[in-house]
Amino acid sequence: MSVALVTGSAGLIGSETVDSCVARGYDVVGIDNDMRRQFFGDDASTAWQRADLSRRHGAAYCHEDLDIRDAARVAQVVGRYGSRLRLVVHAAAQPSHDWAAREPFTDFGVNAVGTLNLLEACRQHCPDAVFIFTSTNKVYGDTPNALPLVEQETRWEIDPSHPFASGIDESMSIDTTKHSLFGVSKAAADLMVQEYGRYFGMKTTALRAGCLTGPAHSGTELHGFLAYLMKCAATGQPYRIFGYEGKQVRDNLHSDDLVRAFSEIYRDPRCGEVYNIGGGRVSDCSMLEAIDLCERIADRRLIWSYEPTARSGDHIWWVSDTRKFQSHYPGWTLDRSVEDILRQLYAEGMERWES
Repeated sequence: MSVALVTGSAGLIGSETVDSCVARGYDVVGIDNDMRRQFFGDDASTAWQRADLSRRHGAAYCHEDLDIRDAARVAQVVGRYGSRLRLVVHAAAQPSHDWAAREPFTDFGVNAVGTLNLLEACRQHCPDAVFIFTSTNKVYGDTPNALPLVEQETRWEIDPSHPFASGIDESMSIDTTKHSLFGVSKAAADLMVQEYGRYFGMKTTALRAGCLTGPAHSGTELHGFLAYLMKCAATGQPYRIFGYEGKQVRDNLHSDDLVRAFSEIYRDPRCGEVYNIGGGRVSDCSMLEAIDLCERIADRRLIWSYEPTARSGDHIWWVSDTRKFQSHYPGWTLDRSVEDILRQLYAEGMERWES
């Protein structure tokens, strides 16, 4: 039996990946130590999802409660399966700007060193496995903020004559910009993933995602934009906007759509490839626009306040140009709007939020 390994397996992307792999007939090894709870508190714990994975998949899912910073244990797990490992999806991360600034060693250890540990273990024990890394658009730092942006009533928008009007592509430089420490640790991991592909010939891909979302997201104030916003609107919990008058724009990618991208890569892998991935113009919105949608879906007013100081290194406007990925994988398409995503978050989240 072929095996897939998923790090961050109880998180948003990891859990969806586990489901997909089991459905395709793979045994799955999941690595997750619920460090999200340490980062963001009890409400962010993924323990509920870990228990649900075991319940749903039984013997097809084997959980490893370990820290990816522990190189020896990572190598031990990968070595146990060896050449049976056909797919590795690395979704474990410390995902917050603010948290990284508080504990830089932990952030870099998890994001950069943890990625290196996993890559090297794969090179030693399963070099032919397809290795997919969930990187981030924060590798570009705050360079997007230098784009010619125009303030509109509910959002910032790019000058329609600019080459990035359809979205930002991979030609944007990652140099001479403020990344945040989180952006630096993820950039280091991103480059290492590319290098193991280009230098060692491994089948590695880095996917530079924007906002990822879905009903399995344990969203918190510091990470999980749409899930946390919808939770606040539905439960009456106060929400805070940081900077840019709430007009900052994000594209939003459903976890299921990202996992479908994994499947496309697995069928036709490349070495050392990198792609911007996101909802693009299909599902972009500003904070203010998302709040309006949440209020209409939940049928109640959101209690929110405004902090004029933006988070350091945060983007004013980000929309992904996915045309490179779609040219390599034309079977991958997007059709979920922001409203579609929010309605699913509300419908599937209420029971968990209320409990």
